[in-house]
Amino acid sequence: MSRWDGMDEVVAIADTGSFVAAARRLGESTSMISRAVARLEERLGLRLFERTTRSVALTDAGRSIVEQFRRIIEERDETLRLVHAQGEMRGEVRLTSSVAIGERFVAPVVEEFLRAHPGLSVHLETTNRVIDLVSEGFDIAIRTGNQLDARLAARQVAERSLLVCAAPAYIARAGAPAHPAELVAHECLLGTSTNWHFREDGQRSSLVPTGRLRCNSGNAVMHAAENGMGLCQLPAFYVREAIAAGRLVRLLEDYEDLPEPVWAVYPQRRFTVPKVRALIDLLERRLPALIA
Repeated sequence: MSRWDGMDEVVAIADTGSFVAAARRLGESTSMISRAVARLEERLGLRLFERTTRSVALTDAGRSIVEQFRRIIEERDETLRLVHAQGEMRGEVRLTSSVAIGERFVAPVVEEFLRAHPGLSVHLETTNRVIDLVSEGFDIAIRTGNQLDARLAARQVAERSLLVCAAPAYIARAGAPAHPAELVAHECLLGTSTNWHFREDGQRSSLVPTGRLRCNSGNAVMHAAENGMGLCQLPAFYVREAIAAGRLVRLLEDYEDLPEPVWAVYPQRRFTVPKVRALIDLLERRLPALIA
């Protein structure tokens, strides 16, 4: 069976802009295309296209559902290809991550994945915007922290530690805090997180730092700290080299929070797709050593 339930017809019309062109693409008559769409619209109880004598356009409902149809068709076709190709994976995996983790750590893993699977392609989007995986058609997102979308499944693939640091020059000028509560008297350099987290006597605590600089670039915050502008709390991968070189000093070590989990999150149904599962497996094997 080459087409299921009118979905191919809807996607072909959306792509080509007409019933006639869709029929040509699928090798069917225009009347068959029209009947398939009408049956699907009846089953869904939705009108997917606005039709005039001169044009065809997706309705709002059609626009919201056509990308889901694409994903279903892709999964179906991939399954059939796997049967015929004896397990060779083909198609595209869509993956998103924050800019810092994506550029530093996810991109090298993606390169390894592509070398191992020549039939696959990967669309990696690095952004600090939280992408809606379902509505925007992504397979996997790499996310940190404990607040996850309840609609998605998640698998921990790594963890990262958050460290408080300052330059020797700042410490010489303002002193070193001995307890997180003393941070209120210090100039804090603020990143994307609104709270800094600590742990004392087995209990997690947080405070809202204050300071004159806020920036969504971890590198910019780190450089400001190196230049003596204040204290920062950043993932260890940002500051590890500067600490080793003496440009930054690690502070409040006795109060550091437990490492923060790094997750691969995905729509529930996508984990059954072999190419998605294979990329998550590789991320789980590689990211812990890269991010630690």
